Amino acid sequence: MTVSANVTAFGDADRVIIFDTTLRDGEQSPGASMNLEEKLRVAEALEAMGVDVIEAGFPVASTGDFEAVKAIAERSSGASVICGLSRATKGDIARCAEAVKPAQRQRIHTFISTSPLHMQYKLQLPPEEVLKRVGESVAYARSLVEDVEWSAEDGSRTEFDFLCRCVEAAIAAGASTINIPDTVGYAVPEEYAAMIKGVMETVPNADKAIFSVHCHNDLGLATANSLAAVKAGARQVECTINGLGERAGNAAMEEIVMAIRTRHDSVPFVTGIKTEHITKVSRMISAITGFPIQPNKAVVGANAFAHESGIHQDGMLKHAGTYEIMTPESVGLTKSTLVLGKHSGRAAFRQKLAELGYGDLGDNAVNDAFTRFKDLADMKKEVFDEDISAIIDETAMRGHDRIKLVSLEVKCGTVFRPPHAVMELEIDGQTASKDATGDGPVDAIFKAVRALVPHETVLELYQVHAVTKGTDAQAEVTVRLREAGKSVNGQGSDTDTMVASAKAYIHALNKLLVKRERQIPGGIAV
Repeated sequence: MTVSANVTAFGDADRVIIFDTTLRDGEQSPGASMNLEEKLRVAEALEAMGVDVIEAGFPVASTGDFEAVKAIAERSSGASVICGLSRATKGDIARCAEAVKPAQRQRIHTFISTSPLHMQYKLQLPPEEVLKRVGESVAYARSLVEDVEWSAEDGSRTEFDFLCRCVEAAIAAGASTINIPDTVGYAVPEEYAAMIKGVMETVPNADKAIFSVHCHNDLGLATANSLAAVKAGARQVECTINGLGERAGNAAMEEIVMAIRTRHDSVPFVTGIKTEHITKVSRMISAITGFPIQPNKAVVGANAFAHESGIHQDGMLKHAGTYEIMTPESVGLTKSTLVLGKHSGRAAFRQKLAELGYGDLGDNAVNDAFTRFKDLADMKKEVFDEDISAIIDETAMRGHDRIKLVSLEVKCGTVFRPPHAVMELEIDGQTASKDATGDGPVDAIFKAVRALVPHETVLELYQVHAVTKGTDAQAEVTVRLREAGKSVNGQGSDTDTMVASAKAYIHALNKLLVKRERQIPGGIAV
């Protein structure tokens, strides 16, 4: 199949294909690994919000990654293309093809480094050998699936003439999408746009492929570079929810999509994303990975639609457009601030879930969430949208935990020295309890967990922030554990910070128990 660069696979010259790599590149963030159930939840949410291509993982990396990509492919409705990543080797490509095979719409995304630095030190191959492998790998992938994407790793630092030769070879071998990534976030918008335009104008068969960009955020320019490339002719943007990704992350999908929607005068293109899903999916990714969203994060941060300055508030009261360039509703935020209370019934709770975008939950999940909501409403005077989102996300995450918190009692302060924790856990269906002391209450709690479930880990991160305002706000705690070179994040929320801390540690420990080996030989950084 050949596709003109001027008309995307979706039949619209102005259509920008959204390629989401949260499950692949995003998951490579230290501590952001997801288990199978979490990956399936994310893939389902991405498909529902209208993502065109879901890069589900790197199948050859591990058995766990292969099984996750295959499961996502099996469950896909066909609304999204399911893509797997592979290096330029037959083993990688065959494994990738096997993983995506169950999907109604399949893609293999194969790559090789093309910059002088990478070819000399990473691949230790001469340019002519790299060029040969480009054609061979794409041709082999094309023999297995119809839809093949090829990437020039470290494309933005590749010599222009050699890049053009590689692109020409990839297209000739059957690649219908060509990705020129800014792998290390080195480019600036003007030069990156010029490079994309130059390749498209120089390569003789460029009209037979869609050009794609994949920008990292090391200099904070990922979104700007992506948009500049789109204006220069690229028609696919590779991005992640919340900008998740290696090092400083990737271009954030919500920023790309809302910039195109809001500044249609300057970026006259469209996407197929249902923007009303953005906030819900953003919060889901934060809850699953344990990576909190910074308050001033564009589009999805807690302060994105908050106005404290008196001048700003006065302007907002007169006309929202004075200080808001997009509406909260356009990204899935509801107008109401307060949500329900302790006297609210199940019907009202279901209605609020629907307003927040959680209308597709099953009866069991709704019942569990409603029980937690009532418990929270008994403890809090005011229950906010963010509280309910935290309940839903935590309920979904805890469904298959092997270790569950049954009870916790903590004694601390100036009288109780050293701080003392009494904990009861359910471990694989059996309950056990333990007393422990520590330097502080959190230390005592974590020592109690270690005594009940012996393990060797290093605590790399302990972070607390309030879900909402007020002294009765739920605390959301993030814990990062490292064991045998692998990091995982756990998250817990509760009005009691100590309980939230215990939940977060136990959540991280549960993820360690099911975590598969994800170390990739040679490393990848497309």
